[in-house]
Amino acid sequence: MGKEKRKGRTLLKILITTLYLSTFTFGGGYVIVSLMKKKFVDETHWIEQDEMLDLVAIAQSSPGPIAVNGSIAVGYKLCGIAGALVAIVGTIIPPFVIISIISYCYSAFRSNWMISQMLEGMQAGVAAVIASVTYDMGADIVKQRDDLGVLVMIAAFVASYILEINVVFIVIVCGLVGVCRGQLEKRRGRGHKKTEDTSDENPEKRSGKGGME
Repeated sequence: MGKEKRKGRTLLKILITTLYLSTFTFGGGYVIVSLMKKKFVDETHWIEQDEMLDLVAIAQSSPGPIAVNGSIAVGYKLCGIAGALVAIVGTIIPPFVIISIISYCYSAFRSNWMISQMLEGMQAGVAAVIASVTYDMGADIVKQRDDLGVLVMIAAFVASYILEINVVFIVIVCGLVGVCRGQLEKRRGRGHKKTEDTSDENPEKRSGKGGME
């Protein structure tokens, strides 16, 4: 019973959190990345900073909106399939309701000067939030003193901003670079282990020969 209660509370928290994030995500899917980072990493501590970077990569490279994909990943990590389903519901309901209302009153919204000015002001705030989170995540990679990670980050920025390459391809290539790096580190680790085993065996052989003499 205790586990079920804790799971129920966690599911409720996931629902409330995703409803809140989705309701205030104005300006595109990347805005929710900044909100998710502040909520899931800084406030609730549900995921770590490194996990957040992985989550963004998975959400971006998977089909579908980044907001829904990111929420699914967090919900599944916390409560499995049930958490993923609750996260989907919480993420989809706000935009569904808001878009339904706007589409119904579209003609009134389109010609309203106050609403157009409000949206312009929100765009400026959204840009600042995205820039803040981008700086935080980039600074975390630099602090790790990982030369390859910094190089990949710079190359990805150049490919996206200057060369205007599709983000999906950039994420896939960065993932392949990470896989290749992991394989190389594995091989180096095995080679280092073999060298240590060989050096450990040699003194025993030498001592054995000395005893025979």
